[in-house]
Amino acid sequence: MRTLCLGEAIVDLVCRRPVASLVEADAFAPFFGGASANVAVACARAGGQVALAGGAGADAWGGWLHERLEAAGVDTEWFALVEGLRTPVAFVTVDEHAEPMFTIYGEGIEATIEAVAGRLEEAVDQTDALFIGSNTLVGERERALTLAARERALALGHPIVFDPNFRLHRWSGAGAAAAEARGLLEGCFLVKCNQREAAFITGESDPDAAAAGLLAAGVRHVVITRGAAGAMLRSRGLRRDVRCAPVQAVNTTGAGDAFVGVLLARMGQTDFYPPALAAGLPDAVAAATQAVTRWGAVE
Repeated sequence: MRTLCLGEAIVDLVCRRPVASLVEADAFAPFFGGASANVAVACARAGGQVALAGGAGADAWGGWLHERLEAAGVDTEWFALVEGLRTPVAFVTVDEHAEPMFTIYGEGIEATIEAVAGRLEEAVDQTDALFIGSNTLVGERERALTLAARERALALGHPIVFDPNFRLHRWSGAGAAAAEARGLLEGCFLVKCNQREAAFITGESDPDAAAAGLLAAGVRHVVITRGAAGAMLRSRGLRRDVRCAPVQAVNTTGAGDAFVGVLLARMGQTDFYPPALAAGLPDAVAAATQAVTRWGAVE
């Protein structure tokens, strides 16, 4: 099964040493970025069939992103390079705890989603599953496109995987982000979130209680990542906990993207057979653990 990832591809310019703020950074190196694009690349590298619906500018950086998508094996049929659009670039710094901070320049996520607006229904129709996040829910137009893609996938009976992956600096507050996320829960095959996101959405600080709340909202399967504690899978027929190996983290930016990309690959390879979630969980945890040891999310 081929999964369609809806979302952004951007260039991450990363300062490869810990700093307290952007003004302390003295040099940056370019890395592939954008949450949905990272997921697509991780999925393809794990052996999955995946396409990315989105866009970038028809400029040097847009060409750079397109080349890397194709080199990774991501289907770019619905990834457009648009004349007059400036490819988004994020300056990324990480603190002493390996937590990132982003300062984004360029046309932004909404413009990159607009690039594929006229072909989005076609993309959903011609693929077999849909992956969405919350980054395309902030602006009015991008939210409408995301919801339309979701409704089309539901009508076709396609599995939907939702990773909130909140970038709270883009929202008016955690409450607004959580409210939008709650509107997408019903009918999802899988919701993957970290422990803090699960608490935002459900109001439950205990991860098992949060998972139960997500299942009660109409989600079939829930995976909650727990940082150094690993990850947990909960559904009405499946339950598994996997711990991760200790590593020295330098940048946590791509951990969740690598994690869900591997799960998408394992599910697609088995026609979204639910036990594949439990079987693939150790591989997903291992991928996320490896991701935090490098400066780039997927390279």
